[in-house]
Amino acid sequence: MAGCKLKELQQAGRTRLARCGIDSAKLDADLLLRRVTGFTAAQLISHDNDLIPPHTAQAYLALIERRAAGEPAAYLLGHREFWSLDLKVTPAVLIPRPDTEVLVEAALQLSFDSVLDLGTGSGAIILAIKKERPQCSACAVDRSEAALAVAQQNAQEHHLDVEFVHSSWFAALPGRRFDLIVSNPPYIAPADPHLYLNGLNYEPQEALVAADDGYADLQQIISEAAGHLNPGGHLLLEHGNTQHEKVAQLLAAHGFTAVLGIKDYAGWIRVTQGRLISQLQVYAKSC
Repeated sequence: MAGCKLKELQQAGRTRLARCGIDSAKLDADLLLRRVTGFTAAQLISHDNDLIPPHTAQAYLALIERRAAGEPAAYLLGHREFWSLDLKVTPAVLIPRPDTEVLVEAALQLSFDSVLDLGTGSGAIILAIKKERPQCSACAVDRSEAALAVAQQNAQEHHLDVEFVHSSWFAALPGRRFDLIVSNPPYIAPADPHLYLNGLNYEPQEALVAADDGYADLQQIISEAAGHLNPGGHLLLEHGNTQHEKVAQLLAAHGFTAVLGIKDYAGWIRVTQGRLISQLQVYAKSC
């Protein structure tokens, strides 16, 4: 499309994505056009008759083809908004999703001075919490060094003081305890057909898939969390929309009380919360 006008290029992108059945075709096409041109949304309108250089048009159409093939727009754009934070995202991290804000909202209903985020990815959860509770001590771990690098960049960009640790769950945190532990761990079963929908196949599979029908990491976190929570502390876990009952049973079996299921914006229970039984309660039960 050498020498084409911006509005013609824009329409070509929208049409291509719409024909591929992408629900957000118009939005994605416009965001990708803004990325290659550097224009704002308003400038896309005011400059719609501008002639676009061939190399810019080619770069845009290449991105459109990648999006048409199913690659998530967030990876093509290099960022995603979460909790009003503009976060860098790369294929090394999961794309932050609006429903995960439910976990943040639940965390902010609790009283805590220290918080640990397990499997932080882009840092979305811990950075949102730290933004709202700047005085709390915040720590985040991930077993992926590439993911930690992204999270650290996001923390620096937003001037949020978070300690990042390279660790597989609690492995690098011996003896450390927190008032609150939060996590959005892998919880999808290996054979789940959803792994091939909505671009999930482009996201890091180690951050999505867990053995034992999706419960392996949830079970490990729950079984080890008591050794890293202060008495009366809380554990908050995001999980699949059919997993609450088993997660609640696991929490109860490992000494957690006040187990609560929290619904996402679609009405599914996607977060389960438990409170670690205090030493005083343990003593009372044994008498």
